[in-house]
Amino acid sequence: MGVLRIYFTSDDVARTSLAATADPLWETVLSRFRLHEPRPRPVFQPWVRRIRADPTLSAGVRPGARMLAALAPFGPYFPDFLTPCESRNGLAAGLEAIMSTPRRRLRDELCRLARHAPVPGWAGPLAEGDPAALAWLRSALRGYYAAAIAPQHDLIQASVDADRARRAHGFLNGGVDGLFATLSPVMRWRPPVLEVDYGVDRELRLGGRGLRLIPSFFCQRSPISLADPDLTPVLLYPIDQDLRWAPPGTTRPGSLDALLGGTRAAVLREIAAGAGASTTQLARRLRISAASASRHTAVLRDGGLVVTHRHGPAVLHTITSLGTRLLNRH
Repeated sequence: MGVLRIYFTSDDVARTSLAATADPLWETVLSRFRLHEPRPRPVFQPWVRRIRADPTLSAGVRPGARMLAALAPFGPYFPDFLTPCESRNGLAAGLEAIMSTPRRRLRDELCRLARHAPVPGWAGPLAEGDPAALAWLRSALRGYYAAAIAPQHDLIQASVDADRARRAHGFLNGGVDGLFATLSPVMRWRPPVLEVDYGVDRELRLGGRGLRLIPSFFCQRSPISLADPDLTPVLLYPIDQDLRWAPPGTTRPGSLDALLGGTRAAVLREIAAGAGASTTQLARRLRISAASASRHTAVLRDGGLVVTHRHGPAVLHTITSLGTRLLNRH
């Protein structure tokens, strides 16, 4: 295991940000690794089984998976043009950025890939920026995303919401030091350097550009950054294992009906009002007992409206995207 050392200036600390959503193209690329692992982790097994068992999903995934197997193989490198920074604005923006990749960059990155893994002949036109080859790549990625990622959107977003609450809690209580402390042990903040467990030894000097931290559902074990240090600096990190939640549809029947109670609705609104809340905070703010607050959050959690995780001695509740949508409708 190597170490990525990221060097910060004071401007970089001020410009460090945390993404509010998972990146669709990063998730697309990384999910292909999870799909083809001999022994996927338990959290990914229902997703893998669902795709393999559904002929429609399998057919949608197959072209993109074959393309990604060649362009993003297991190993130390895959081309940065597959994960452009524009995809922070959604899949369509990311795919259009791929279509607009300069020919020289396509050629350079595919040549670099060839030093680590065999590159198939069909990648030749892609390296030359052939519009038809790029259109095929866009179509394959779009189809893969629609079949493999889009059905999991609520699950992924709920996990990201919980992760952001954990990071925000660390930042609010300890600033940047507190934020990076929540990302240990895979990251270690030794100002002005962030040391990150990585596949190879590398250095990245931000030079005032800041760093965008991106939580990832399908990233596993070690964080990932772009290979080219001149591109917009990002660091993709795996969401903590305890924040990856069960798929939608596993809630108890009737739990959503119980939300019509006034106190329970108030608990949900209070959780939504900030970056999560502990059971003790909910009890104090709503003037109910801790036992009552705990019962209400349990029902909300069973309904998929909040998620709960432990942060040090406290138990922190955060709202999910489903809970947010329910509040917005009422």
